[in-house]
Amino acid sequence: MGHARDSRPLVVHVMYRFDVGGLQNGIVNLANHFPESAYRHAIVALTEVTDFKQRIRREGTTYHALHKPPGQGFKLFPRLYRLFRELRPAIVHTRNLAALEVAIPAWAAGVPVRIHGEHGRDVGDPDGLSRKHQWERRIYSPFVSRYIALSKDLETYLTDRVGIAASRISQIYNGVDTEHFHAALTGRKPMEECPFTDPSLWLVGAVGRMHEIKDQVTLARAFVRALEMKPRSRERLRLVMVGDGPLKAEVERVLMEGGVRDLAWLPGERSDIAQVMHGLDCFVLPSRAEGISNTLLEAMASALPVVATNVGGNVELVVSGETGELVPPANPDAMARAILRQYSNPVLGIAMGRAGRGRAERLFSMERMVNSYLDVYDEALARAGMSESAKS
Repeated sequence: MGHARDSRPLVVHVMYRFDVGGLQNGIVNLANHFPESAYRHAIVALTEVTDFKQRIRREGTTYHALHKPPGQGFKLFPRLYRLFRELRPAIVHTRNLAALEVAIPAWAAGVPVRIHGEHGRDVGDPDGLSRKHQWERRIYSPFVSRYIALSKDLETYLTDRVGIAASRISQIYNGVDTEHFHAALTGRKPMEECPFTDPSLWLVGAVGRMHEIKDQVTLARAFVRALEMKPRSRERLRLVMVGDGPLKAEVERVLMEGGVRDLAWLPGERSDIAQVMHGLDCFVLPSRAEGISNTLLEAMASALPVVATNVGGNVELVVSGETGELVPPANPDAMARAILRQYSNPVLGIAMGRAGRGRAERLFSMERMVNSYLDVYDEALARAGMSESAKS
């Protein structure tokens, strides 16, 4: 009944699964940081809504899990049509190819604005070369009012490979909460439950779901190689890998076979990521493909030097030689050498971390991201004939 009397327009955010991940974290940030007077929010997951929803602090947010089986979701169209007719959203905002087809039932249900966001590469198409994926995006384009690309790389993909007019695309970077993620004032702080408490140690780490496209296996191999390249580093160099997923067993195997399992800590999934960042000396992002990485931004805001693969949006975040280093993907030797350069020159790492923090504050603030999304939403509604007076 509260929604019937609530004049704020409703945004329905649609994704494949609402679980731990960068895409989902971006939705959490939007819901939590949007002005409360501007929009209401609902979450629709084509499969599952997990306990991750507890990170959304905005009261009145509703959650809808559709438990979609694998394959095309056309059978869900009647349910989605009925759901949209019931919720009466002003905007349906789909994310990535797995949710793009939802634009059709949204259009059929009379949703005034259908926005589609491209957050990163598809798992099976890290370079965006799949003609099938390009064709799928193309056939749904008449049902999309507006596109949001998280990186210039993804914007170029939409224009050059899919054929979307540049005038239909807004490029908006992820934002990072630079108050929550900040430099550790007194140097590295011990992480809760972490066995590596000796202040003389040097901790390199990663945070993220252990999935093929994130490629933490390459980081595990790079750690083994770094210790082989510089045997004396065994005394101080340690690895922290926070996250869970299907590749965790493979990561464990690589570390075990390399004889370094006791020099690595794999605590699984954690929610205290700001504290984890304060417990590291260097952050590594080994992805094979990437949109705009939230964890990379969080590391930069935490004043950590970063080593990242030179893929996707990483090259738009990291200034190599100034805020960290960029290395080729799936190249353990190159990653090992970059880690050892940071390990051997902590003064340089501190300077790079400070430069990264400044870059995060200037270009990737939460306020900048929220205002950009507000502008897109407001302009799209105005184009659809829903003026501010109509919305109220």
